[in-house]
Amino acid sequence: MSEYNWEVFQTAIGQTFFIVSISVIVGGLLGLALGLVLYATRPGNLMANRPVFILLNIAVNIVRPIPFVIFLVAIQPLMLASIGTTIGTNAVTFALSLSAAFAVSRIVEQNLLTVNPGVIEAARAAGARPISILLTVLVPEALGPLILGYTFIFVAIVDMSAQAGLFGGGGIGDFAITYGSQRYDWPVVYISVAVMILIVQAGQFLGNFLARKALRR
Repeated sequence: MSEYNWEVFQTAIGQTFFIVSISVIVGGLLGLALGLVLYATRPGNLMANRPVFILLNIAVNIVRPIPFVIFLVAIQPLMLASIGTTIGTNAVTFALSLSAAFAVSRIVEQNLLTVNPGVIEAARAAGARPISILLTVLVPEALGPLILGYTFIFVAIVDMSAQAGLFGGGGIGDFAITYGSQRYDWPVVYISVAVMILIVQAGQFLGNFLARKALRR
């Protein structure tokens, strides 16, 4: 890899870390909020509200299966209205955060449903309010599986971030295509793939470690 390519590669790595970190944080927080609402408003649960649950459930079911590239195209009017652009790193990060939020919401809901109902009843009997039960009882009880779920989302976001180049977002995927495959420079492609694998492995290792810690509490 030439000195110029190495400098561009370093920039691409920085872009990937920016896209992934912001998407995980923003998408993770939005997804947690949506997941808590989905769980709480489910019929028979803490804050049962059938219309709200049905509306959110349909929205999640619609958005989750959409391939990321198509999702990027579909929400361009929303991007333009929200951040003023439909290309670049910020646009890709916006789209990834939104897509991740819907995926995380389902993971949060499903993991909360596995919590022993007896724990919830005990909290209710002690006079705890629904919001307090959600945040101080349910989330801690499901923390281990939730961490594993977020780890899965992290890996998915790294994967989807490789498509950022299609919309001028940069990143390692864009670098591998522009400076690697299009120029038949296969070492550049393999180095890019190796870095992506390292990022995923590091994230998976950290997620597994934190999940084990949470499960041994």
